[in-house]
Amino acid sequence: MAIALPREDRTALGVAVMCLAVACFTCIDASAKWLITAGLAPLQVVFVRYAGHFLISVAIYGPQGGMGDFRSRAPRRQALRSGFLFGGTIFNFFALQHLPITLTTTIFFAAPILVTLAAIPVLGEKVGIRRVLAVCAGFAGVMITVQPWGAGFDPAIFYSLGALCCASGYFVMTRMLAGVESNATSQLWSAGLATVCLAPFGIVQWVAPGDGRTLLVMALIGSFGAFGHIAATFAHRMADASILAPVVYIQIVLAAVAGIVLFGTWPTVWALGGGLVIIASGLYIWYRERQKARVLRNRGH
Repeated sequence: MAIALPREDRTALGVAVMCLAVACFTCIDASAKWLITAGLAPLQVVFVRYAGHFLISVAIYGPQGGMGDFRSRAPRRQALRSGFLFGGTIFNFFALQHLPITLTTTIFFAAPILVTLAAIPVLGEKVGIRRVLAVCAGFAGVMITVQPWGAGFDPAIFYSLGALCCASGYFVMTRMLAGVESNATSQLWSAGLATVCLAPFGIVQWVAPGDGRTLLVMALIGSFGAFGHIAATFAHRMADASILAPVVYIQIVLAAVAGIVLFGTWPTVWALGGGLVIIASGLYIWYRERQKARVLRNRGH
């Protein structure tokens, strides 16, 4: 059974590696949209993404820990965490079939808001009135982005909202497993379980890539997934989560660039405006988390 490595205080390295992880996450979404636009079935793309992730994880961790890395200290929670992750990927890839990458990324930024709400009953955390107001502001930002009242409302938004809910569950379960599981076990479980569950669907719906460029993107998407999650876990070992949390917001810039360069889609005013409200509420929640942690540290002294 793999042993979790100790935390280190190397903030600059942690932030730099987290930026690399966020870039990989953007590449996952851009690759998925590229492959689906090229005619591949969404479930095939999800399967390829996790199969590649799993093979790379085995190649990296297998020589070190062997089969012991597959043994989990909390298999039920690990299975639930893995289920949330690949469920969120399925919803997100279906959303990318219809929606601009900037829009799906903006909606994803509401995840800290749902995590804050879920932490009350699941983790037993107490949330004050100011954080509740920040959550409400974030919800308003989501409504501005989605525009359920507009004539251009796309029902595919519900795929993106499903991805948001699954991602929030994944983050809560990751917090519950912090200090319990090693990076190797978490990577092998999340990628391996998804690969096994999705294999029948991905194989049945398999569509051969039409050109070499599509084949290359198929090969790369699993690499982006593996190295993105490995980098994010490594970053959280180098620096506090409260410091790394705002780094994910650079993804809106990366997603906008990817949307413009690869797909010729520009972010709408509504997406930008709603995104700013969501990011502002997320940053306030982050600030309150930092303040609370500082108070607890001072009490400890």
